[in-house]
Amino acid sequence: MTETVCVVGLGYVGLPLAIEFDRVGKSVIGYDVDSEKVSELSSGTDPTGDVTDEGVAASDVFFTTDPAQLSDADFVIVTVPTPVDSMENPDLQFVESAAETVGKYISPGTTVVLESTVYPGATESVLVPALESESGYTVGEDIFVGYSPERASPGDTGRGVRDVVKVVGANDERVRDELAELYGSIVDAGIHRAPDIETAEASKVIENVQRDMNIALVNELAIACDHMGLTTEDVLEAAGTKWNFHDGYSPGFVGGHCIPVDPFYLTYRSKREGFSPKLVLQAREINEYVPVHAARKTVKTINDSGRVLQDTRLLVLGLAYKPGVGDIRSSEVGTMIEKLDEFDIDCVGYDPHADPDASREVFGIDVTETVDFEAYDGVVVATAHDEFAAYDLEAMAAGLGSDPVMVDVADVFDADEAAAHGFHYAQL
Repeated sequence: MTETVCVVGLGYVGLPLAIEFDRVGKSVIGYDVDSEKVSELSSGTDPTGDVTDEGVAASDVFFTTDPAQLSDADFVIVTVPTPVDSMENPDLQFVESAAETVGKYISPGTTVVLESTVYPGATESVLVPALESESGYTVGEDIFVGYSPERASPGDTGRGVRDVVKVVGANDERVRDELAELYGSIVDAGIHRAPDIETAEASKVIENVQRDMNIALVNELAIACDHMGLTTEDVLEAAGTKWNFHDGYSPGFVGGHCIPVDPFYLTYRSKREGFSPKLVLQAREINEYVPVHAARKTVKTINDSGRVLQDTRLLVLGLAYKPGVGDIRSSEVGTMIEKLDEFDIDCVGYDPHADPDASREVFGIDVTETVDFEAYDGVVVATAHDEFAAYDLEAMAAGLGSDPVMVDVADVFDADEAAAHGFHYAQL
């Protein structure tokens, strides 16, 4: 008998998951509360950009806004956002709401899997009570629960669902094995069985905390090198010649929905247990300061070029939070633009992946849909989109005119080559 999998939440995590389960022959229900999104998916359009229109159109996934369809599922996989609130505390309202909806329609014997990033203990303290309250069933007897953290990397085509080891956690061996078999049907990279739900929850926040801290280290080193008059890239290249130096990290912005958020999920639970992880919080402070540092570097570079700040017009290349995607939510580029605005520097944005209208609303600046360097005095390269790396420096400099400014936050261009073409060049 064909198993039925219902994926709740059809964003950059849930949609690829639904498509993969469909690929291996599962009966798949894709549920979302966003009627516009469901309408697009039903017509064969991929609003996330991660699966492609062709991939959606070729699938047999049943997309719906009708929660009653959940009653047919053997497995319900919850992939909803888990942001932080204005006080940087975990905001689990979407998890709780999804659990309540699932609880109203769940059938006995169904296993619910949470994939959303949460603090250790949240599955059992938030999801389970909501499920039991709405369903009247008992978890572990009538219905079952597990946790398997999403590891999606939007825009990274080489690391899709099939390519990344899947962690599965449950508090009993039967459910753990059940989840390993379910995910094993779509994941080629292998399955890691965590001994319990909390271990699986902690593993997700810690893997992103580690990345946040590593980037914070090179960001702080970059700021220190800048004060000492050293080129960070050259210093890291030299240091990287030692066998035990951990390379692969470059200074830059840390935006998005995961890395800037997940440390607060770890520290929230840890503080409740009596310990405040200072290093984790300091890393966040450093990374949150980098857009301010980038703005100050930009101001200094403009001043060094002999231009008047208030008469300078800059083209900000890249508004998305990372290369290869159009997602502008939680992009640190906005903080940099706000700081530049304090100096009355006129900024215009351009991003070949981001929606122009949404960008205008989010960043509060003009956004162009075509690039004409003659209209600007300089550029700030904020996101390392491949399209920008293909730009010809000579043509850029000629268009910008005399004493062109380039602040290469994303480290896309070669410093010596830029200088050779007359740029007043700076990088982090």
